Amino acid sequence: MTRSDHGPELLGTRLRHLLDVLDGGVAAVYADLGLTGFRPRYTPVVRALAASGPASVGEVAKAVGVTHSAASQTVAHLVKDGLVDLAPDPADQRRRLARLTARAEALLPALEAEWTATTEAARALEAELPYPLSRLVEEALEALARRPMRTRVRECMGERAGEAEGP
Repeated sequence: MTRSDHGPELLGTRLRHLLDVLDGGVAAVYADLGLTGFRPRYTPVVRALAASGPASVGEVAKAVGVTHSAASQTVAHLVKDGLVDLAPDPADQRRRLARLTARAEALLPALEAEWTATTEAARALEAELPYPLSRLVEEALEALARRPMRTRVRECMGERAGEAEGP
């Protein structure tokens, strides 16, 4: 594969492609292990629930480092695939807790082995790069938390409007 000359104008598209390539490789490993249909986005949630026990979607989101919406969607998929059950919290009936099913618990040894190998492979990938990708992603997220992309785009649009008006 050749190096691309794509710049920031295709940043989102290129990041989605990178994620597709990374997730596709991990999904292929799951298929090799006989875990057909198991998605890469499931593993962090399954591991978090295995470590903490039953948890609310908000707690899962915090443990995994994603938005509540993203965690909610993943938990819904896990429920649909029979890997997670939702039940009322005994301490607060208004809250529902996600917990692993026996089927998910049976997958834990294979998932832990895959997780360890994937982490090692990610470290090896980062060693090939001029800057650790994980660090760059964290720094980009922090910069966007300070000043969201919407603000940045609107500021640039305002600058362009001012240029168009002239003196």
